[in-house]
This record gives sequence, C-alpha cells and structure tokens, in this order.
Amino acid sequence: MIEQLILANEGTIVDVRTPDEFMGGCVNGSVNIPLQEIGYRMEELQTLAKPLILCCASGGRSSVAHAMLSAQGVDCHNAGSWLTVNQITSTK
Repeated sequence: MIEQLILANEGTIVDVRTPDEFMGGCVNGSVNIPLQEIGYRMEELQTLAKPLILCCASGGRSSVAHAMLSAQGVDCHNAGSWLTVNQITSTK
C-alpha cells in the first residue's frame, strides 16, 4: 500500500531524521521535519498533502513519528528507511 501511494505521487514524504542526516542524502521532494520537532510543528504538518509518508534511517524514528501523528488524527504511514522510499521513487 505504501509503495502504491509513493508511486501514485500521493501525499507528502516526510523525513524525520536530523537536518545533518537529511543534508547527507534524501528523497527528492521530501520535507525534513526532525522527530524531536514534530510536537511544535503540528500546524505545519497539518498543511501538508496527506497522507504523510514517514521515513528515517531505519524505520525506528518514523515508527515513533507515526504513533505520535496517528494519535493526533493525522493520516500517515511509516515507510521505514528513506533509502527504500528513494528506491521506490526512482522506479516511477
């Protein structure tokens, strides 16, 4: 399902890694909102196209972000590693 959303270009890819990690490589067109900033950037997150496709280095932080955002009623999915998301986007 997540792969289908990515291939259909639906929603917004949100990378929850640190800015330094994001600068080292990221999915083209993704938005960087570090996990530790999610709480005070909820208003910004609400304005992004849904669903939010969450990714990080391995899937751990994006899993935490998914739990936080889902609890707030945000339509989101944990896509795991940004490398996996990047590989999917490169096939479209």
